Amino acid sequence: MQRYAIGIEYCGTHYRGWQTQQAGVVSVQETIEQVLSKVANHQVILHGAGRTDAGVHATNMVAHFDSPSQRSDYGWIRGTNSQLPKDISLQWIKRMDDDFHARFKATSRRYRYVIYNAPYRPALLYKQVTHVTMPLDFLAMQRATKKFEGTHNFESFRAAACQSNQPIRHVSHCHLTQHGPFMILDIQADGFLHHMVRNIVGCLIDIGQHTHDEAYIDTIFAAQDRKAAGMTAPADGLYFIQATYPEIFNLPQVALGPQWLNWPT
Repeated sequence: MQRYAIGIEYCGTHYRGWQTQQAGVVSVQETIEQVLSKVANHQVILHGAGRTDAGVHATNMVAHFDSPSQRSDYGWIRGTNSQLPKDISLQWIKRMDDDFHARFKATSRRYRYVIYNAPYRPALLYKQVTHVTMPLDFLAMQRATKKFEGTHNFESFRAAACQSNQPIRHVSHCHLTQHGPFMILDIQADGFLHHMVRNIVGCLIDIGQHTHDEAYIDTIFAAQDRKAAGMTAPADGLYFIQATYPEIFNLPQVALGPQWLNWPT
């Protein structure tokens, strides 16, 4: 039995998130498992580094599976990609020791959220970015992002359906950059709660529209109540871009996806 780590790129628009759900609900995980099972000639179970929401995208989602089947790396990727839908693609594969686990060995996860701030909606960026028509105060939003760095109780920033046992998370960085009409939030933490990034972005948009000032973030943290925060930003602009692992595993770190996901922060 051989353990394999894989890197996956997908557009999440037509899926109800990463995780396999009840019958009739299409997920990224189940879609890949079905194809890998054909290539391996036995049932394959995938374990992912994270659980993206419905409509959320990924450029390098790390997952692993076990198989006794003898295939070359090229054979695994070529055979799987030839049968996957066009909006899901394996980008790399690596043979691992049994002590590797895509979820439990990850030390941090990283997301980027892309806002397109312009008066008129873009056609070619449909479902790839979140379009905000009203002008946003970038500098106010950028200052507010620093309030999310460090260890905090994110109770006010998680969905009611969140299944995590506790809301404490450590955010190692939270940066906002601007490139023309694009605003890109880059955030990395030891873990994320359900809708946490989207709720953070929703609050930043409120600040950018001067609905609230930067002290609004302190008030939300203190409330420890989801009702104290603002809207949940759309899934369209959210991308899972990286899971970090101990160097001993030596996993590929690839720059994939649209150009805005590779701009420096």
